[in-house]
Amino acid sequence: MSRPEKKSTLRFDMDIYEALYTTRAMRRVKPDPIPEPVQARILDAAIRAPSGGNSQNWRFLLLDDPEKKELLGPLYREALDELYRTVYAPRVAAMTADPDSPESVQTAKVMKSSRWLADHFEQVPLFLFAFVQNDRTGGSIFPAVWSAQLAARAQGVGSALTSILGTVHDSRVKEILGVPADEEWKQACCVSFGYPTGRWAVAPRRPAHEVAFRNGWDEPVGFTVDEPLWQPSAEQE
Repeated sequence: MSRPEKKSTLRFDMDIYEALYTTRAMRRVKPDPIPEPVQARILDAAIRAPSGGNSQNWRFLLLDDPEKKELLGPLYREALDELYRTVYAPRVAAMTADPDSPESVQTAKVMKSSRWLADHFEQVPLFLFAFVQNDRTGGSIFPAVWSAQLAARAQGVGSALTSILGTVHDSRVKEILGVPADEEWKQACCVSFGYPTGRWAVAPRRPAHEVAFRNGWDEPVGFTVDEPLWQPSAEQE
C-alpha cells in the first residue's frame, strides 16, 4: 500500500503524554466513516509494537461491512448480558443495594456506556478484530492493539476494547469473519473505533502510590502522585 498522504484534517503532532493521559474507553461514537488514510495510520502503528521473538504472529481484521455488523450485533448484546449476569454480578448487586455510593455511581456510568455500544453496535463505523497464534499471555498482541488505540487518539478517533465476543461467541464470530478453523487463531479482542460524541479528558484513577509497591508487597513505592502529572493546557480543554 502506498504511504498515506498527509492531509490538513489529520493530526500528527500530538504530545505523547496527551495521548497516554486522554486515551480512555470512548464507546459513544458518531456513525461517520473513518477515512482510509486514518485507518492506515492506526494499523501501521499497531504492527510497530514489540512482538515476542519478533514473530509478529498476529492478524488484524478491519470490519465495516454493514451485513456482518448486523450478524455480530445480537451476539455482542448477548455476550454483554452474560457478562453482567456472571462476572459483574457482584457489582450489579452492590449498585442495587446502595445506588448512591461512589462505586455504584461509577458502575452505573460504565454499564450505561457499555449498553450504548451494545445497542448501537451496527452503527459503529469501524471495528478491529485482533487474532494471534502462540501468545498465551497476550504479551505480543495487546501492545499492538494499544498502539492502534493511541494512534487513533492522535487522529481524534475514539476506541474501546472488549473481549466478550471471543469469550462467549468465539466460534460463531470466527465463522462470520471467515477465520480459518484449522489454523488455531485465537481471538484476542475486538476494538470499536469512531469519532466520539463526548470530550477527551484525563480519566480519574486511584493514584499511583496507592496501587504500586517497591521491592516487596505492601512496601511504599517511595513517592506520591496526588494529581495527574500531565494536565491539558487551556487551549486543549
